[in-house]
Amino acid sequence: MNHNDSKYKDMTNEELLDEYARTHSLEVKQELVSRYMYVVKMIAVQMRDVYLSFTQVEDIVQEGVITLMNLLDKYDSTKNAKFETYLSRRIRGMIIDIARKQEWGSRNVRKNMKLIDNAISELTIKNGKTPDSKDVAEYLNMSYSKYQETIGKKSLLSIVSLDMIMLEAQEKQRAAQLPAADENQQPEETYLKKELSDILEKGIGMLKEKERIIISLYYVEELNMREIAQVMNVSEPRISQLHSGAIRKLRDYIEQELQMNGKKKG
Repeated sequence: MNHNDSKYKDMTNEELLDEYARTHSLEVKQELVSRYMYVVKMIAVQMRDVYLSFTQVEDIVQEGVITLMNLLDKYDSTKNAKFETYLSRRIRGMIIDIARKQEWGSRNVRKNMKLIDNAISELTIKNGKTPDSKDVAEYLNMSYSKYQETIGKKSLLSIVSLDMIMLEAQEKQRAAQLPAADENQQPEETYLKKELSDILEKGIGMLKEKERIIISLYYVEELNMREIAQVMNVSEPRISQLHSGAIRKLRDYIEQELQMNGKKKG
C-alpha cells in the first residue's frame, strides 16, 4: 500500500505513532512500516559489506522489517528518542548481532589488517613519511584490489566497534543501575542514555584535532576513508591508522569513566 494514497496521508509520522500507541491498529502499523522502510533499507545498504559474505541485502531487510514491527509495539515517545533515531540504532545493532554470530572479521581478514598496519609502520620508519595505499600493497606483494577490500573491512569493523562500545556500555550501565524490567518502562533510561552520550562527547573532545575531524567526517558526514584522505590531504593508510587509534582511545575513556561513575555511586 502506498501511504500517499491512504487515508493517513495528511497525518505526520509522529501523529501516526501516537495513533498506533493508542489503538494498536493493524492498518496504522502497516502505514508506519511503509513510511519507515527507507530507514531499514538505507542501513542495510550502508552496512552491506559487514554481511554480504554470508547473507543477502534482501535477507537483512526482511530481518529489519521484523525489528521495525517489534519496535513499533515497544516505542514510547515520552521515554525514547525520536523514532527514526531509535530505529536506526536498533537496526544497526541487529546487523552487528548477526555479524557477530557469523564470526564476521575472520582470522584471515584480521591477519591481513595486521600485516597492513605493520607495513605502514615499517615504511613510515624507513622513508620518514606515511606511505600511500599503492606503496603498502606493493610492499606486501598484495593486489591493490585485495588491499582496498581489506581496508574497507577494517573501516567497517571500526564502525561495528564504535557501535558495540556504545551498546555494551549502555548494557553495563543498565545492569548496574536499573532493576530487571522492561527498559521502556524505566524512567531512569533516558538519564542513562544522556549520561553515556555526555561521556562520549567528552571523550571525543579529548582526542587530537585530526582524530576529532576524522570521527566527525566518518560518523556524522558519512565519508569513506578515501574521501576523508582527500579532504584532509593525508594518505588513506594514515587516515585508517588515526581512525583506529581514536576508536581505541574512546573505548578506554568510556570504560574508565563508567568505572569511576560506578564507584562514586557505590
